[in-house]
Amino acid sequence: MQDVTDAQVASVNAGARLDRLPICSFHWRILALIGAGMFLDAFDIYLAGGVLGAVLKEGWSTLELNAAFVTATFIGMTLGAWFSGILGDRYGRRFSYQVNLAIFGLASLAAALAPSMQALIAARLVIGIGLGAEIVVGYATLTEFVPASSRGRWIGILAVITNFSLFASSMTGLWVIPSFGWRYMFAIVGVLALIVWFMRKSMPESPRWLAANGRADEAEKILADIEAEAARKGPLPPVSAPQRAEDQGGSVWRLFAPPYLGRTLLGSLLHIVVGFSLYGFIGWLPTFMVKGGHSVVSSLGYTTFMSLGGPVGSLIGLALADAIGRKPSIVGSSIAAAAFGLAYPFMPDGVPLVAVGFLLVTAIYVMLATGFAMHVPELFPTRYRLRGTAICATAGRVTTALVQFAVIAIFAWKGLVGVLITLAGILLFQAVVFLIFGFETKGRALEEVSGSSIEADSVASRRKIVGIDAERAADRI
Repeated sequence: MQDVTDAQVASVNAGARLDRLPICSFHWRILALIGAGMFLDAFDIYLAGGVLGAVLKEGWSTLELNAAFVTATFIGMTLGAWFSGILGDRYGRRFSYQVNLAIFGLASLAAALAPSMQALIAARLVIGIGLGAEIVVGYATLTEFVPASSRGRWIGILAVITNFSLFASSMTGLWVIPSFGWRYMFAIVGVLALIVWFMRKSMPESPRWLAANGRADEAEKILADIEAEAARKGPLPPVSAPQRAEDQGGSVWRLFAPPYLGRTLLGSLLHIVVGFSLYGFIGWLPTFMVKGGHSVVSSLGYTTFMSLGGPVGSLIGLALADAIGRKPSIVGSSIAAAAFGLAYPFMPDGVPLVAVGFLLVTAIYVMLATGFAMHVPELFPTRYRLRGTAICATAGRVTTALVQFAVIAIFAWKGLVGVLITLAGILLFQAVVFLIFGFETKGRALEEVSGSSIEADSVASRRKIVGIDAERAADRI
């Protein structure tokens, strides 16, 4: 990567120019292009629950092979997350995006034709590479395009689109798997992914990334086109002075040293907890229900209603992120998910079980939308954004891949109660960590956030609290 001076970056001033723009058709178009791929990515991940319940019921697989399938998914997602961070920071967001979409689209078609469970597991490993990359690039890319004042809401909208796929996948599986078989689930994703790949060839590169990598002329052209489109709504606000210069970049290992180490640890914790929540509980739920005596149809029916918590939780996260901020949203949703998780296994079948399951899934997705989707990409400067996000995602994927056999062991030992007690403990640990060490990024420019250390943010937060207390004391006097 070539050396880039602060003067070169400041001459483009991409961050300030993008942050002062009104929302226009360009932003909606970018959201649609990114959202389509993210929706299919999540759809492909979530179809695993219904597919694994079906192949188990058919006798085509066993619990151990199902665990190997899930583990292969997360080995692939780990590789995809790591390499997408390297490729995305080296060759651009758009390049990385198109490569990963093609990988999981083509591999999904191969999975639909798998002759054995072992072949399906191998195909799933390749699918996972594309899935892991898509999640890393998607949220980070939209983060670099939308204005700081509405960044939380727009990432929340993307999270709603992405996480609606939980319900869509469950509904599609409820109809497709009993009627046509599980293979059609993979075929649907593969065909749609290739369609989106062709549509997304028109997506522009991030001007922030171009400017940070010395490609000022390209950044200027894209910015001029965006500004011309936004100016159709009226005169544009003036451009503010460049923010404090970001880190000049270097080895990825700098993310494991101050001032970024704390951010890397917080982001990794979020990915680990979200991974366990989604794939140590939600992903296994149809299989647990089948083992508990439910039919494939009834287990898919139960989980379909619960899965509505995905888009509902994302909508709540969208509302909370720019209202109360990322930190209180993460802490509150973690505590709520722990409480509903502890209550869930003691609910009787029917409405009580579905209602508490819905609230549990909702709380998990509030945490996902405000933490996993919004907060992690905000923590790192442009030159490190994808690699920082990739490190956090890799930590989550490795942990999730390793935990699958532990989930089976806990389920065999203490049943669903044991699995959910473990989940609740992890969620409460995260709440405590963010309560003590978390910091707020709401409404702040990316360049401002990445140009300050956690220590400085913590000091500023304490000073703000002290100032509020002083004002209250003065009012009482």
